Amino acid sequence: MGAGGQRRRWEHCWVVLNFSLLLCLGEQVSAQIRYSIPEEVKEGSVVGNVAKDLGLDVSTLVERRFRIVSGSKDALFHVNQNNGVLYVHKNIDREELCDGNNACLINLKFAVENPLEIHYVSVEITDINDHSPIFPEKDQYLEMPENTFTGARFELQTARDVDVGLNSVHLYKLGQNAHFELQFIDSGEGDKIPFLILQKPLDREQNTKHMLLLTAVDGGNPPKSGTLNITVTVLDVNDNRPICTQDEYSVALPENALNGTIVIRVNATDADEGQNGAVEYTLGRTIKRKVHDIFELDHVTGEIQVKGQVDFEEKEVYRLNVQASDKGQPPTSVDCRVIIKIVDVNDNQPEIDVTSLSNTVSEESNPGTVISLISVTDKDSGINGKVIASISEDIPFELKPSFQENVFSIVTKGRLDRELVSHYDVTITATDCGQPPLSTYKTLSVQISDVNDNSPEFSQNPLELYLVENNAPGASIFSVSATDKDLNENAAISYHIVRGEGTQNDMASFLNINSDNGHISALKSFDFETLKTFKFQVVATDSGTPSLSTNVTVNVFILDQNDNAPVILYPVSTNGSAEGVEEIPRNVNAGHLVTKVRAYDADIGYNGWLLFSLQEVTDHSLFALDRYTGQIRTLRSFTETDEAEHKLVILVKDNGNVSLSATATVIIKVVEPKEAFAASDVKSSVKDEEENSVTFYLIITLGSVSTLFLISIVVLIVMQCSKPQDYSSKYLQDANNDGTLCHSIQYRSGDKRYMLVGPRMSIGSTIVPGSNGNTLVIPEHRRRASGEVRTIRFVTA
Repeated sequence: MGAGGQRRRWEHCWVVLNFSLLLCLGEQVSAQIRYSIPEEVKEGSVVGNVAKDLGLDVSTLVERRFRIVSGSKDALFHVNQNNGVLYVHKNIDREELCDGNNACLINLKFAVENPLEIHYVSVEITDINDHSPIFPEKDQYLEMPENTFTGARFELQTARDVDVGLNSVHLYKLGQNAHFELQFIDSGEGDKIPFLILQKPLDREQNTKHMLLLTAVDGGNPPKSGTLNITVTVLDVNDNRPICTQDEYSVALPENALNGTIVIRVNATDADEGQNGAVEYTLGRTIKRKVHDIFELDHVTGEIQVKGQVDFEEKEVYRLNVQASDKGQPPTSVDCRVIIKIVDVNDNQPEIDVTSLSNTVSEESNPGTVISLISVTDKDSGINGKVIASISEDIPFELKPSFQENVFSIVTKGRLDRELVSHYDVTITATDCGQPPLSTYKTLSVQISDVNDNSPEFSQNPLELYLVENNAPGASIFSVSATDKDLNENAAISYHIVRGEGTQNDMASFLNINSDNGHISALKSFDFETLKTFKFQVVATDSGTPSLSTNVTVNVFILDQNDNAPVILYPVSTNGSAEGVEEIPRNVNAGHLVTKVRAYDADIGYNGWLLFSLQEVTDHSLFALDRYTGQIRTLRSFTETDEAEHKLVILVKDNGNVSLSATATVIIKVVEPKEAFAASDVKSSVKDEEENSVTFYLIITLGSVSTLFLISIVVLIVMQCSKPQDYSSKYLQDANNDGTLCHSIQYRSGDKRYMLVGPRMSIGSTIVPGSNGNTLVIPEHRRRASGEVRTIRFVTA
């Protein structure tokens, strides 16, 4: 059928109508129609009247929205809603659209509404012969020796045609010639592979080349074809072998030769001419791959060059087979033997191998104890491999040779002390005897293990504890701490208090210590007025075997607290209350001493420093009270209008942080001079007796306090004499003639000396800012020449 017939075929839309009612449910209908058109038809060509073939009313297509609703390639087609005709929308290339020999189908889905109907339409794209057979290359070159046997077969290129069926490659034709013919073999995939068969022997001298033309023809109408130019070159026969100039080549090469160094040149000749006489060189196939990494052979010149690392220690001699081949067809070859001897140089550092018996050595090890074995080696040979070993100096170890060469032991050569040096880095040096010599260093780490050879140590002995009285029972008052230069269990310290000395000053039974941390707590509350100082001993014991211990003496000084209220010594009535009656003549002058209030406070320092003040008085203009002495004096003379009896309430207060106080009441009666004179005779004996009684009580009190003071001084002096360092804390008590005790405490902190004082301050002393008025600084010229500074720790409950 011609092109006109094909066009009439698609113009009349050869329709294969396979109407099969697949599903009919209610208003939904499904049908299948198949059309067939050739590829490459013009755009706008009619495929078929889908509406007519489906039996649809053409007048309702627009109203029912007749359309293509699916199909990945629906853009290739277009349907007219007015007449239901399906048109080609764009050019269709079957080879681009479908690959392979299978049928090329395009499935379309059409839909109409009211009622909804779905119809399936398949369009088959048929192939036309629009492609010619094509060979991969235009020319193919074959080389055949002139002695090639007849019947030899040579594969040729296969042509490809993208068309399918009859339009694909159908047959091959070979141009007229006297030596070759074609033979075909089925490839198993539906096509044939052409082979060129030699039918007549070749003669290079008659014809050096044969030009052939291979034509591939397809089965289309009209058929199309493609050609392949085949050039057969007849090769000369090679009948002479190359010959080496030497049967064996030998050369010496220093190791570490630089890359590119020419080792030797192999030379071979061939009596043939042209390519049959041109020689090229290759390394024999039996040579190990490592040789190819070290040496490189120039295929043209026959020079052997260094390519990689040449190492005498790895291999001393290399034996190479160099094959000299001509370029004849077929080529002939000969093997040339090459021996390369490697010369040693001093290029290897000595190697040190350390075998540690133990990297930990006890500090009590005896001299000569072996801690490690070492061996030294050198890969070089001769003098280059001779090694001398040594270790670092100034360490308690030495290197001892053994019966075996280059094997040594490291031993201790002195006593070890972990507390001085706990770790040694032993540097081992190995040096060969090459020129220049090469050295290797290796460091051996040696740890010194601990033994219990150190007792616990306190930072100072004795220790001082300054404890404020009235501490809470059970509360921590002090902490002792000892250190041990040993390690681990040998340095684990426990504490206990030495008890049972049997002295009256043994207060250890009232103390408790935490054995783990050294915290000391008091089981009772201490009273400064009863006990001012005592001492006890703490023992620190480590956990080593055997355990070691150390004692420390703790001197405890009780510090006063304002816990005693002032006691009125005068006036005191017969019933024990602080009340008294004084009579004075009316004619006394201003400044007359009426009486003196006397008081006592058992505390010391500011806590015992008493101040007097008028808390209540009937006439402020008549009497005045000295705040320091307690003396009551008249401010002016009495007048006739002044009352005959006056009541004064005196407040006596100490100077503690929280002051305590007491009150005394004095009744002053103003009498006429005569009455006063008469009464004085009567009262003199009574008053003398009372004053004698008051003086007696005062003497007893002052004596008791003085006795306690002297005892404290003696104890402190004994403690000062029993230790090398100077104790700067002293307690001093003075009784002033006013009936008020004056106390002081001296101590040092930093570079200053302090004094806690009572009512009387030392001349030249100054109050330190921030000391709350209770601390004085001793001037520099009054400090002791020793300059010792004593840290005072105040512990409060």
